[in-house]
Amino acid sequence: MPTAVARPGATLLSPADHTLILIDHQSQMAFATKSIDAVLLRNNAALVAKAAAEFKVSTILTTVAEKSFSGPIFTEIKDAFPGADAIDRTTMNTWEDPRIAERVNAIGKGQIVFAGLWTSVCIVGPVLSALDQGFEAYVIADACGDVTDEAHERAMQRMIQAGARPMTSLQYLLELQRDWARGETYNQTVATSIAHGGGYGLGLIYAKTMFGGGEGH
Repeated sequence: MPTAVARPGATLLSPADHTLILIDHQSQMAFATKSIDAVLLRNNAALVAKAAAEFKVSTILTTVAEKSFSGPIFTEIKDAFPGADAIDRTTMNTWEDPRIAERVNAIGKGQIVFAGLWTSVCIVGPVLSALDQGFEAYVIADACGDVTDEAHERAMQRMIQAGARPMTSLQYLLELQRDWARGETYNQTVATSIAHGGGYGLGLIYAKTMFGGGEGH
């Protein structure tokens, strides 16, 4: 019989054990995205970016044909990482750009979290490539999108069948916090949840306003 031990499972993410790669959250790519509402997509991308910045997660930003076609990266992401150097590519598969491989290797972490546009092209490519090379891959499904629901869902299924682990944007934030007694990140986690956490954020506003409530405090 196994023995229970009070420690997190190895496949749970912590701030220091993974790299986040945000791919092609750009205007032109968002125009044709139909599997998720553009406002919700921007909200979820902001939640992920703020979470990564708050917890000092190693993050790689990358765009495709920014100047000539696809336009600027979402302001919400840029604001979370002021001064960050986004790698602008020609490759649809981010993983085929040597600069990405160099940065991944320089960071040196075996777990990689992906989010971006479109799921069936710009996410499938690097996720399958990373898995093939022995990395553990996670996909933040609601910070991705595609031209149809079908395209997004088939892409998610393909990656899951290959071994990728799906998650959501709010799940990503709360998995990094994981213990409300972690006071150094508590306030910012709550603030990010209130700003971008939908109904959960409304619940936090209500609890704090009406009762002065707080998780674990």
